Amino acid sequence: MGMVISFTRVTPEELDRAEKDTEWAREFLREVDELRPDDPDGYLDKAWAGLEFLLEEADEPLEFLMDGYPIDDKGTLFGWSVEDVQDMAKTLRALPWERLVTHDDPVRMDEEEVYPRSGIPRMTAHPSI
Repeated sequence: MGMVISFTRVTPEELDRAEKDTEWAREFLREVDELRPDDPDGYLDKAWAGLEFLLEEADEPLEFLMDGYPIDDKGTLFGWSVEDVQDMAKTLRALPWERLVTHDDPVRMDEEEVYPRSGIPRMTAHPSI
């Protein structure tokens, strides 16, 4: 087991409720896939640190653990405003895959102890994506 990160689309009302009732938020997140199976989500699993590394090397830093704002005292639930999500989506859409993949260096990432050490998924270019 280790630290994983995922993103779930919620309504402004659900985010407001989550900020006020973190236990409700945790239960909601356990059930949301069944409640809304067709909603988009983003499950980065343990690849988040490797992605952060590549983005930083490409001069487009994004910190999945620090961006957004905490909505619980444990630091395990974070909210992102609509504007933050829109800004990040715009930045990522404009970033060519080729600019990221040139920084894929597993040896260096291991040397710098990018989480999870020796477990970062290999990046390969997929022109069809």
